[in-house]
Amino acid sequence: MFTERFEMARKVTISRDIILENGLKMLIRDGYSAVNIKSLAAEIGCSTQPLVWHFENMEGLRKALAEYARQYSKDRAAIPKGTSVEAIEAMGKNYVEMALKEPNLFRFLYLGQNPLGNPFRLEDVVGVDGGAKLLADITRETGISGRSATRCIWNTVIYSHGIATMIVTGVLKTTESAAMAMVEYATDSFLRKEGARR
Repeated sequence: MFTERFEMARKVTISRDIILENGLKMLIRDGYSAVNIKSLAAEIGCSTQPLVWHFENMEGLRKALAEYARQYSKDRAAIPKGTSVEAIEAMGKNYVEMALKEPNLFRFLYLGQNPLGNPFRLEDVVGVDGGAKLLADITRETGISGRSATRCIWNTVIYSHGIATMIVTGVLKTTESAAMAMVEYATDSFLRKEGARR
């Protein structure tokens, strides 16, 4: 009976959040293929029991880790304060920054490693937290329509995603400042194409 209580207490002390935090840390550092129940338990410094207790098996762990990684990315990509043009640029720069600083996370989320699939739709981009306000700000600050503003956001995201993919796959070697300047130039070009006043 004492042994059972001791084992249960040990399982509970390694929380789900601790496991997911360490799983994300491993994913970012070593890549998705390095994360499994045994390697993650070693990373945390525990037996495999707490991981199995929280997630049942590797499939459960991978799905939970995928959701955790998505939320981590979403939290970091919040629309910043500033002008609406800076906000559009920031949406694109987030992809490039992840590709440069956390390439394994970018691969996982956007290049087919995510076990939840890639439910990325352009329609969802403007639907991010604060998206309606951003569109209203763009139209007010630049004089373009909401439809034109949406196109500018989509084009910036697509262009930036392309740069980020080229960086992660080794096709493009560039500095962070040069990559960010490309995003700024592209955003400005997309806005001018839509007739924005600047």
